[in-house]
Amino acid sequence: MTGLRNKNFTKIILSKVPLILLFASVLNDYDFNHLSLKYFSFNFSYILIFYYNLKKNESLGYTYIFIAGLFNDVVAGTPIGLSSLMYLILCVAASYLRNITLRPSLLKDCIFFLLTILIINSLLFLSLKFIFSYELNYFDQIINITFTFLFYFLFSNLFDFFESYFVRNNNAG
Repeated sequence: MTGLRNKNFTKIILSKVPLILLFASVLNDYDFNHLSLKYFSFNFSYILIFYYNLKKNESLGYTYIFIAGLFNDVVAGTPIGLSSLMYLILCVAASYLRNITLRPSLLKDCIFFLLTILIINSLLFLSLKFIFSYELNYFDQIINITFTFLFYFLFSNLFDFFESYFVRNNNAG
């Protein structure tokens, strides 16, 4: 009986890892300046939201994504609701790609992800610059988009490994 409870508890925890990672990524406004990597930043939450809405839409709920965006706005100091809107646009794009794709491939996913983050960051930039009069650095935005796109390959493979090795093996047992 105890083994059955432990398996259920482990199954629940493993199914909530993407949600835990999402909130950990939005609550940690991380950068790599202390490692002397001045021009290195990427948006892990974009990668996580896009991947899990594309591959497993039941992992992250839209309500949790919206709340994570509110937390991100508070931590980053941007207007409340702006990140939530961008996260939900990302969810819509991933859902659209999932529905129109007959044969999924990582290359197609990455190209669509690049187009999506270009559109999202353009909307974010326009709203912060012209509506809220924030001073933004163009070069930092380009670096962030580039590394976010490049790291999608890595994290997509890591998430595939996690899903196939930990979550599915645990569900089978």
